[in-house]
Formats: sequence, C-alpha cells, structure tokens
Amino acid sequence: MFVRTATTSTAAALLGAGALLLPAAQPQASDQRESPAVVAHRGASGYAPENTLAAVDAADALGVEWVENDVQRTRDGVLVVLHDTGLKRTTDVEQVFPDRAPWAVKDFTAAELARLDAGSWFGKQFAGARVPTLAQFLDRLERNRQKLLLEIKSPKTYPGIERDIVGVLREKGWLDRSHVRSRLVVQSFGADSLKTIHALRPDITTGYLGTPAVADLPAYAAFTDQINPSYATIGADYVAAVQRLKGPHGKRLRVNTWTVNDAAKAAKAQAYGVDGIITDYPDVVRDATS
Repeated sequence: MFVRTATTSTAAALLGAGALLLPAAQPQASDQRESPAVVAHRGASGYAPENTLAAVDAADALGVEWVENDVQRTRDGVLVVLHDTGLKRTTDVEQVFPDRAPWAVKDFTAAELARLDAGSWFGKQFAGARVPTLAQFLDRLERNRQKLLLEIKSPKTYPGIERDIVGVLREKGWLDRSHVRSRLVVQSFGADSLKTIHALRPDITTGYLGTPAVADLPAYAAFTDQINPSYATIGADYVAAVQRLKGPHGKRLRVNTWTVNDAAKAAKAQAYGVDGIITDYPDVVRDATS
C-alpha cells in the first residue's frame, strides 16, 4: 500500500543535496550478508510524485544513487518518463484535455504532455511538476551523479522503442564505458524487448522483470544479466537458483526485488540474499538492511 508519511529522519532532508550511497557488494556465503543495493522506485516516490525530477532529487537528498524509472513514447516520437500507459492517475489531463479520453500517453504529443501538472495529485507543494522527457531525466541524474535502472514500459505498445532509447542514451553520453559499466541497467517485463537491447548494444546490462520458473532460467541467462522479481514471488531457494547462473557478460545473475516498502520485508529480502531492493522508501530499506 502506498503511504506518504516519512518514517525516519527523512522529511527535513528531502530538499537538500545528499551524499551518494556506495553500491552494495555481492552477498557472501556466510550468514552475514552484505547490504543489498537500494533502488529508489520511480525516484523516491514515497516522498515526491513518481517519475518526476522532484522524485529524483528526493532520492539524491536521501543519499540514494540508484533510481528506477519507466519510459514510454509520445505520439510524435519523444521518449517520456511515466509509469501508467494512461495519464489520468498522475496528471490533470482530464481538466486540460477533457475530450481526449482514454488519455493514453501514446495519443499525446510531447508539447501537450508538457502542459500537464504531474505533481499536484501527490501534494500541493509539488504543483507544476512536469512529465519529464527521458533526456531531461538523464540530465538530472547526471547532475546528481546518480545511476539509472531504466524500465521499458509496455514495449509492444511502442514498436521500435528500444532503438529510440539507445539513441537518446547515446546522445546524452550514457553509452560511454563508465556509464555502461556501472551506472546503467535496462529492464523490462518483455523478454523480446531485452533481446533487442542486447542485440543493439551487447555491452548494456539488462534485467528481466518477473519470476521465471527455475527450469527456464538458463534460457533467460542467454540475454539478461538480472532477474528482477516481485518480492511476493521469491524465497531464498529461488534467489540462490538465479545466482548460480552466469549471464551474457560472464558474471553471475543478480536479483533485484520489488516493491519493498517496510523494514520487516526488507530484512527478509536481505536474508534471502537478494542483490538489490527496489522501494518507494529507500531510507527505510537502507536503515533496515545496513
């Protein structure tokens, strides 16, 4: 359940700059596991409107370097950062464009999306926040020296979006060696979409969103470096089965689980041996697993 109340000494820090949290080490074989990497889900979306630049900055203020987002494409071909394929939940599209139901992202131009308020639904202090383009989002991450777990949202809705994403990443300088090696992962629920990314840029780290059967994991290891399942679908045995395999870059598969928003579940995920935890409340998860 989505709760917006800060549960630690968070609220006062959200508007300032934060130190970066170092990436987590690999889990060890002993009972004492290293802290999993903490990934801010759609930015620190427990404290700011999801997938906005404000949410990126909220994660930065908490000292969280990994940010997850969702990428879609407008009618005129611009990549934008939004989770839902519709605009109703997180913008004022019904008021601005009352005659454009069902208000699908793909039916609007980038200029039209730029007119929408993407913050007021979350809180009046965020009134006027905009739907960012992927280029704007990357610029903000670069300014903050953050890292990106990029989700290709609904790839079948946007044929060819993988090539578009690679193009924007290249234009913004995110396909150089330092970004590709340690600051960028592309994930999707679509296996074919990840295969396309792997074909276009074999050096990019990819993650499959879901929980494939253990027997099917070797097939996924041919094209993805991570298996990123829902927390509700995993246990220690499953995590271990994933981590026994190596991905296309010759490294063992990693597991980043989602969406974990309370301390008890975070501690349990850590005990399972996951490599990362995706959360709306990155400070809560960090405190519970450090």
